[in-house]
Amino acid sequence: MNLKTYTANSMAEALALVKSELGADGVILHTRTFKRGGIMGIGARNVVEVTAAKGKDIGRQRRRAAGKMPARPVPKRSTTVEPVSETAGDLIKRTYAAARAELEKTQLAAAPAEMNGMATDAVATLNPPVMVAPSTQSDQLAAEMRAVKQMVGRMMHQQKGQPTDLPDNLFEQYLALLEQEVADELAAEIVEEVHQRLDTDGVLGDAEACRTAVRDAVARLLPTEPDGDGASPQPHAGRPHTIALVGPTGVGKTTTIAKLAATFKLRQNKSVGLITADTYRIAAVDQLRTYASIIGVPLQVVSNPEEMHQAMRACDGCDVVLIDTAGRAPRDAAKLDDLSSLLAAAEPHEIHLVLASTCTQGVLLEAVERFNHIRTDGIIFTKLDEAVTLGVLLNVAKKVNKRLSYITTGQEVPHQIEPGRSDRLASLVLGESVVRP
Repeated sequence: MNLKTYTANSMAEALALVKSELGADGVILHTRTFKRGGIMGIGARNVVEVTAAKGKDIGRQRRRAAGKMPARPVPKRSTTVEPVSETAGDLIKRTYAAARAELEKTQLAAAPAEMNGMATDAVATLNPPVMVAPSTQSDQLAAEMRAVKQMVGRMMHQQKGQPTDLPDNLFEQYLALLEQEVADELAAEIVEEVHQRLDTDGVLGDAEACRTAVRDAVARLLPTEPDGDGASPQPHAGRPHTIALVGPTGVGKTTTIAKLAATFKLRQNKSVGLITADTYRIAAVDQLRTYASIIGVPLQVVSNPEEMHQAMRACDGCDVVLIDTAGRAPRDAAKLDDLSSLLAAAEPHEIHLVLASTCTQGVLLEAVERFNHIRTDGIIFTKLDEAVTLGVLLNVAKKVNKRLSYITTGQEVPHQIEPGRSDRLASLVLGESVVRP
């Protein structure tokens, strides 16, 4: 892997060097800060060192490690902990937060002296001498924060050729998106769109207006049902409206299908039939049988296409049929083929891919890719209450362009399931609490 090291007076300058030479493919691998110059440490200045590489070089290295590319002999080296890869957004977020924290600390330290009117010589007596006066240090930290903002503005306005400072309120929203782990490029795209829409001082100076505009921009990127109202399903051509759930193991399909069954039966007064093909886990069948007994719906258990045909015939008189399937490891092609055969026998009107929002973006995208040969009409995100951040919903939705049909926000049946609504999802992406007040 072709590593490059950059040294600069500030993190913002170092990041700008990486961007100018490596472009959008640049990935930060390691950073460190040290002092340079001075005499016996007196008068030394802080210097930032950043190690970076092109993303495609990192990908090549990983494929080689996985055996997908011929490996070249490399000298044996001692075992060390590899540095965690850091994106440009991570670095911007960390640099700005550190500078702001230091600035607040400096201002807080200077406040008592100003309030008590202490003389300069008295302060010098009570406190050890420092190389940088508080006011000078504050100016330097403020300049560092301005440099980060300007660098972000430059990233967003490359086509204009002129660096542009982002308004403070809009920059705060940009940082909020990064905190929620929205992809760097996507966060920049959202903020740039809002900047162009609200390019007036009066509006950009209003923090709430900026937040609302960013939320609306996020909502426009989230494909959901037109009204997101969870419309009541209707029978089609004499057949029950049939909905199947598929997805990897452990994402909460059985609990979700129980919630849907309760919603249709208890809230919409529909006659519901349940079918489970999850015969690999006895506990899953028992769990669904318990739910079915509580809400008063019949349950059919199937293990092959012929039994699926029979189960569908047994549910002919229902308004809605819900089909639970066994979790499939995304890499298990044979099991996915079996799943395809079962679905072909059921001929569902809707197939929803169930994904857990607690998984990393890479895991979610791999699951989407592996289930691609099965027709899916929507995505259900589960376990939102367990996720630390929810930017991954936006990242995945933008990449796969499938409607987000439902979300689940806890384990309670029949509660804690909601139809996908773009405004609600956008608020969650921006950090709003999953639990409604």
